[in-house]
Amino acid sequence: MPATTRTWAPPGPCDLERTLCVLGRGPGDPAFAVDRGVLWRASRTPQGPGTLCVRALRGEGLIEAEAWGPGAAWLLDGLPALLGAADDPSAFVPRHRVVHEARRRHPGVRLARTGLVLESLIPSVLEQKVTSDEAYRAWRLLLQRHGEPAPGPRERMRVMPDPAGWAMIPSWEWHRAGVDAKRSDTVVRAARVARRLEEAAAMDLPEASRRLQAVPGIGPWTAAETLQRANGAPDAITVGDLHLPKIIGYALTGRRGTTDEEMLELLAPYEGQRHRAARLILLSGRTPPRRAPRFPVGDIARL
Repeated sequence: MPATTRTWAPPGPCDLERTLCVLGRGPGDPAFAVDRGVLWRASRTPQGPGTLCVRALRGEGLIEAEAWGPGAAWLLDGLPALLGAADDPSAFVPRHRVVHEARRRHPGVRLARTGLVLESLIPSVLEQKVTSDEAYRAWRLLLQRHGEPAPGPRERMRVMPDPAGWAMIPSWEWHRAGVDAKRSDTVVRAARVARRLEEAAAMDLPEASRRLQAVPGIGPWTAAETLQRANGAPDAITVGDLHLPKIIGYALTGRRGTTDEEMLELLAPYEGQRHRAARLILLSGRTPPRRAPRFPVGDIARL
């Protein structure tokens, strides 16, 4: 299948890899890959499956993209938004030295906007209340077994199932992937109202969050993780995460054990830009020293 191509000139610095890395779901993600600075992404667009390949043309300030499949034109039309063309980092004012330094070191980081809700919602549901390794394994197995081959030349990439495909996955396949009934039921409920959920990509943050949380099993954590990627929402701060409050608290104050409430108080000066502030803090690399052992990786498929 021949590729469709596009070249785009970003209005400022564009850190391709750090902008898009949030879309990957761990090592071996069948729908996302980085190969020697070239980023590959397989998506189910409103026009059908598509694969996007994006690279920066060194020294020219340009982004070159190729796309394959029925969704190719849609993916190329959305390339500027995907790379943060609608993102306005000039509205952000650093209030802490660590944030200022992270912004100075990473001027090309933007908030990606995919425009696809279910694509970010389902892996976020899989990540509820489990380790990252468990969630990444579930996403990988489900796409390998129930997705379809991605268009284009890159082997082993997969496009996730359509909403009907998610709803038809039998219970034993969820179990084999290590997904408990609570999470699988949430995915199925979301798939059955996928059209309504996809409308959230064009909504402002409060309305979009309410739309997602109308589905039982989707709470503030899952809604924020989804809208950070689907909408590029700069204020979609994740609440209810095991690690994020501790990282932000340690980076900004040097103290350990920060709670969600304390994190929100620390981020209050960034109201409207709290997710961007959190991204920059994570990029700073300032994390509390690990003292406890890692959580064991569960595997309900063995039960």
